[in-house]
Amino acid sequence: MEDGPSMVKVDQGGNQGSLCRGRRCFPKALGYITGDMKEFANWLKDKPQVLQFVDWVLRGISQVVFVSNPISGILILVGLLVQNPWWALNGCVGTVVSTLTALLLTAALYHLGQGGTTCFLACKLGDWISWSLGPVSITLILFFCLFALSRATSTTYGGSQARGLTGHCVFGCPRGFSPGVLMTAFAKSFLQLLKSLPVGVGQIYGCDNLWTGAIFLGAILLSSPLMCLHAAIGSLLGIAAGLSLSAPFEDIYVGLWGYNSSLACIAIGGMFLALTWQTHLLALACGEYPVACGLFLLLQVGLPSCTWPFCLATLLFLLVTTKNPNIYRMPLSKITYSEENRIFYLQTKKRMMESPL
Repeated sequence: MEDGPSMVKVDQGGNQGSLCRGRRCFPKALGYITGDMKEFANWLKDKPQVLQFVDWVLRGISQVVFVSNPISGILILVGLLVQNPWWALNGCVGTVVSTLTALLLTAALYHLGQGGTTCFLACKLGDWISWSLGPVSITLILFFCLFALSRATSTTYGGSQARGLTGHCVFGCPRGFSPGVLMTAFAKSFLQLLKSLPVGVGQIYGCDNLWTGAIFLGAILLSSPLMCLHAAIGSLLGIAAGLSLSAPFEDIYVGLWGYNSSLACIAIGGMFLALTWQTHLLALACGEYPVACGLFLLLQVGLPSCTWPFCLATLLFLLVTTKNPNIYRMPLSKITYSEENRIFYLQTKKRMMESPL
């Protein structure tokens, strides 16, 4: 009878140990499918070429949003299928052809193809051919949302044109309407603006489906939560910019004002520049800049915006030179994803502090 308690204690200890091991195994297993899945790529090196080719194609599909993750590529394909199976087929064909071209050209292109960087443009082109945060930022976005709601209400209930602070409307709201009707209009417009956030991310691939945009955000989140955060922030900044410039609500609702800003925020906020508070603020500024570039191209040059505003804005921000050590431009050979890029930056900074010479 005296041995009973000790036996119970031993059994309890064994159960606790197995639980702890299980908890440790879950984050470790999660690490194999997040980030750039480097371990999976290494595992495939001695496997049949067909499996490696599929991996390259999936990574190429995800590289449109700066992600090199085959599972993210599968999720993006699912999103394209939700939008339009024909678009998904065109995206796959473009990516496969570009990867084969890379394999047939030179060994250098072959190595680039392994990371997916030679085929993401073809995936994007295939899709398009088939288609004829700081408190200050949050405060500004809320302000612009309120402005948009008042505009929508005045347009819906006060005539075909919004009259602003004079005429039949006060603060964009028609006189004589009950608070209930007003709140209903505000809520409806707010929900439409909220839906335009994932749709703006979906428009990176030329998609205007709400669920497709949500799946794309999930694909980015799987690889890098920081990149997903900046993608969402960029889409919000694009919405705010569209509202501030009195853009047509239809264009904002279908995400046409969000995708360039989303890409710009991802690029500056941890991809080409290591993520710090300084580069985060730069990413917010870069997220607004594509709006000006897009308007210039459309009004002055007469070109459709496409992703020109993102390219021009990101290029200009990357060309800026500074002696601030907190704004660190990543070496091209070391770029992976935001979290890993930040680790590399911190390690480099530590080495420089230990041996400044």
